[in-house]
Amino acid sequence: MAKSEATTVDAGGRELRVSNPDRVIFPPTEHSAPVSKLDVVNYYLAVEDGIMRALRTRPTTLERWPKGVHPGIVLSTREKGGGDAFFQKRIPKGAPDYVETARIQFPSGRYADEICPTEIAVVGWCAQMGTITFHPWPVRSDDVDHPDELRLDLDPQPGTDFADAVRVAATARELLGDLGYTGFPKTSGGRGVHIYVRIERKWSFTDVRHAAIAFGRELERRLPGQVTTKWWKEERGERIFVDYNQNARDRTIASAYSVRPKPGAPVSAPVTWEELGDCAPEDFTVATMPERFERVGDRHSAIDDKAHSLQPLLDMYEADEEGDMPYPPDYPKMPGEPKRVQPSRDRDRKR
Repeated sequence: MAKSEATTVDAGGRELRVSNPDRVIFPPTEHSAPVSKLDVVNYYLAVEDGIMRALRTRPTTLERWPKGVHPGIVLSTREKGGGDAFFQKRIPKGAPDYVETARIQFPSGRYADEICPTEIAVVGWCAQMGTITFHPWPVRSDDVDHPDELRLDLDPQPGTDFADAVRVAATARELLGDLGYTGFPKTSGGRGVHIYVRIERKWSFTDVRHAAIAFGRELERRLPGQVTTKWWKEERGERIFVDYNQNARDRTIASAYSVRPKPGAPVSAPVTWEELGDCAPEDFTVATMPERFERVGDRHSAIDDKAHSLQPLLDMYEADEEGDMPYPPDYPKMPGEPKRVQPSRDRDRKR
């Protein structure tokens, strides 16, 4: 099939060239029309205020699917590379001169200069380069070592679903209220729920991760048998996992308004607490979100109004006798971390 002619769109006052605009990125499904590369670019331009609130001045990893999201396309991971889709942590070659970067340090001690969006043209250019999902760090470019965001990831395990995550989110909202925090929920674009809390920029990644552990443990106490913070999958059961490690350095979550590489082109959608109980993840797609955005605006528009202290959660963490929990396997051994071994293979574990 012959390649379609390139086209040009207005991206915040800049001319943005989109090559192969008719390339199908998401094939049609029973309930959705095909989505082209130009459709993805135009989607991000349509939700400019929201996507920029989520990404502005944040070092951002790009999840690129240049050949589209089709059956047989493989996403490269830390464990196995060579796929047609991949995560890009360093600025691609040939980036326009208006694309800024921020230098971040990985747990290994290595550095990278990641794209740091400052205007919608940067987002549009990334989409034209095949970026489907944006994974911003919870920091700003002027201080990359002190997060300004606590991220609570409610991840359904096998045997649970979105409705279970929503029920847990309701209790999480009550806990946030007890702490004096304002939380901003969004769909993950899949089966999960994310809740963001703006925090003062005075704590380390380790502190923020400890705060997430404390929050998760309190949810476990309030919802016994329904919530878990167990890192090892064999211990989680049919419960909602509070993924505290999403707050570790170099761990990121798909941003608000990011498109997810799933059939139908769903997006991670900011919602009100009231909407969360009545919506379904498939309600929010590249096709439907622009109209919703024009109608209701950004449901996270007030997220920057107040930054909270982590101290209440850190006090809870210190008072908890369980201490720290395992980091992901690709991390070096961290201070205070317990033995990192799967429980069923731990010969020293009490039976």
